[in-house]
Amino acid sequence: MATARHDYDVLIIGSGAAGLTAALTLAQRLHVLVLAKGPLTGGSTAWAQGGIAAVLDAGDTFEDHIRDTMVAGAGLNKRETVEFVIERAPAAIARLVELGVPFNTEGASLHLTREGGHSHRRIVHVADATGQAVQAALLKAAEANPNITLLPGRSCIELITGRNEERYCGSGRVWGAYALDEASGEVGAYTARATILAAGGAGRVYQFSTAPRGATGDGIAMAWRAGARVANMEMMQFHPTCLYHLEVKNFLVTEAVRGEGGRLINPRTGKRFMAFYDRERMELAPRDVVARAIDSEIKRFGLDYVHLDISHLPAAFVREHFPTIHAKLLGLGIDMTAGPIPVVPAQHYTCGGIVIDLAGRTDLPGLYAAGECTESGLHGANRLASNSLLECFVFGEAAARDILARWDRFEAPPAIREWDESRVTDSDEEVVIKQNWTEIRRFMWNYVGIVRTTKRLERAAHRITMLHAEIEDYYGHFRVTTDLIELRNLLQCADLIVQSALRRHESRGLHYTLDYPHTDSVARDTVLVP
Repeated sequence: MATARHDYDVLIIGSGAAGLTAALTLAQRLHVLVLAKGPLTGGSTAWAQGGIAAVLDAGDTFEDHIRDTMVAGAGLNKRETVEFVIERAPAAIARLVELGVPFNTEGASLHLTREGGHSHRRIVHVADATGQAVQAALLKAAEANPNITLLPGRSCIELITGRNEERYCGSGRVWGAYALDEASGEVGAYTARATILAAGGAGRVYQFSTAPRGATGDGIAMAWRAGARVANMEMMQFHPTCLYHLEVKNFLVTEAVRGEGGRLINPRTGKRFMAFYDRERMELAPRDVVARAIDSEIKRFGLDYVHLDISHLPAAFVREHFPTIHAKLLGLGIDMTAGPIPVVPAQHYTCGGIVIDLAGRTDLPGLYAAGECTESGLHGANRLASNSLLECFVFGEAAARDILARWDRFEAPPAIREWDESRVTDSDEEVVIKQNWTEIRRFMWNYVGIVRTTKRLERAAHRITMLHAEIEDYYGHFRVTTDLIELRNLLQCADLIVQSALRRHESRGLHYTLDYPHTDSVARDTVLVP
């Protein structure tokens, strides 16, 4: 069967905040195709509870927000990038208001809440379901735009480069991507003059994660295999407060609960414990500090979880500020207005990724990237709460505007080879995928988690080497499925995380190792070159 070819001006992989922001900007002049794995709303954007950080209050300043971001990032941030993003935050909020995002208000102004690591109230939000409202508004605008084609149910396999041209060449120039139609099982070639990766993070490489099912590092893995550098992959953020419940997995309890006065309590002693770890900031310390503190309490006292308690505040206040969380917990028999919430840390955000510049350009001509799959220099060694959606808006627009400005330089794609399925068959061993998926996520949690050692990392590296041969052999013999594509990308991202962690001989931000507990005087990126 011949591979179907679909030609557009720009291909965007990912239908979250970064991808749709880029699409809406580009669609002023160009025809854009947006590919989404699974449903259009299946990415991380819709899962974001907290909000968007922006300097909107008279008592706040850009410099304060910049300083808070740099402190949280343990100095690994790029100052130029931090300034670039934060100074564009108010304009990003204004555009979202124009799109109809129903942000909470207080009088004539937007209501601002506060989260860990922030020195001021600067979090714009839609109650505790900001991401869902943002996703809905962006998607509504994209669906109404005749220059935007939205295709859900497409799992991207590989980027199309010079190696895939009918006249083979070693060029790393990107011409689009091969993608699997999840319904038909057919692979199509989606070609474009420019491609934007907005495919999200790699959270599902860990056994416990707040990330959606599809967060398997697809964009990072594809860019790496095509020849792009990645950086700081060891900086995986663990959210301190994920609900501990035997029937419900991966339900996040937003940082704003602590921002509005929630207290962390050891259920055995009945006492708050953050003073032992960060006396000055207590529950409002950055996420890496709080996650390690909870991890330490759990291990020291042999606990299954700790308590997050906001029941000392008026019940009406709690219900008003956290309606989604309150309703969800109430359905599980937990009333957060009357008692504590059992919580544990879980992987939450990928702070490293594909190296990009301020225009969203990667190392590969024709390839841009934006959002959680990137290393822009904004987050450094730890993401400051609610800077993530902001990064998506700013870099989604930046990439789009750079493409528009350079459009005359983008050539039309050449003839591309068909996807070759002549030597593969349908798999009769799906259990291999499930077994390997489970094994990767378990050893990454145990060996490459919140607290690391060189020996644990080496054990993980050994397992990755063994699994790589097995999975590549499987990939070479059977037709691709979404599960197989994700498994291959998960292992690639696990390898990049472990390689990066082994190269950093210090503890900084999210990377904490017992073998190198000190922090170097100079902050250096961990850059991996294919």
